[in-house]
Amino acid sequence: MDIPSVVLPVFAVILTGWLAGALGYLPRSLAAPLVGFAYNIAMPALIFITIAPEPVRGLLDWGFLAAFGGGSLLCFVAVFLAARSRASRGVGSSAMLGAAASMTNTGFVALPILQAMYGPRGVLPAAIATVFVALVMFPVLIVLLEMDRGGRSERLGPLALLNRVLTNPLMISTILGLVWSIGGLPVPAFFRAYTTIFADALTPCALFSIGLGLSLEGLRGDLLESAWVTILKLVVMPLVVYALCAACGVDPFHTVAAVVCAAVPTAKTAYVLAGEYRVEERMVASTISITTLLSVVTLLGWLYALS
Repeated sequence: MDIPSVVLPVFAVILTGWLAGALGYLPRSLAAPLVGFAYNIAMPALIFITIAPEPVRGLLDWGFLAAFGGGSLLCFVAVFLAARSRASRGVGSSAMLGAAASMTNTGFVALPILQAMYGPRGVLPAAIATVFVALVMFPVLIVLLEMDRGGRSERLGPLALLNRVLTNPLMISTILGLVWSIGGLPVPAFFRAYTTIFADALTPCALFSIGLGLSLEGLRGDLLESAWVTILKLVVMPLVVYALCAACGVDPFHTVAAVVCAAVPTAKTAYVLAGEYRVEERMVASTISITTLLSVVTLLGWLYALS
């Protein structure tokens, strides 16, 4: 496999989006609606149409989930505890630091790369990793951020938190896909074609929106702290995931998928929450920018090492 021909076009689309914004060809404000469409429409369509036709027994590789999910949680907890050991760090600030080092952009970057490498077969592990980040990492981070709000009136209650998780479009599309798969129901040709139109829009829309929303002004945060977090995200976390794959006896295909999912940039979801809770916004923005720029090199390195 010609690795550069698979990976470099993905980052070339991101670069094209950045150039469109930097040169004023398109307004950067367009990035948010594009992300909204990709996350709420295109990605759920892809997850459903990937899961629904699959036999239930072929949907999940537990070794893959243990390696990627376990590695993500281990890195999050390790960074969170290390940050909490410093007296100046509160729960919310420490949680955002952990999120920047472990919440990975599987849906918008890893999925297109794995799809380019393996075709439809590569979509499923990336979709599972995306759902894990959305339904496990995301709620854990929200709970910790809410704890830091104390008793203030805007604190999110448990029912509101549960509602946020259950109404997540990735959760809904996953449940519908599983129901379809368990029932052994055929996907009608018309509906498959209809869903596929949206699913095919995910890769260009997601990658272009990442570049369009990427600003070098985001590098103005604490560069030293962001540099350490970037090393943890792009080097240490993939190494931890690879070690867990070896320990769990994961097959080569799922090992590559797990490491790719771990080695892509920090998810923009982390910045959305940082802005919503007003915690470590500059650090998270800086980390997302740096990991997006450097992951071109580190991801190529990981793929060459795994090949």
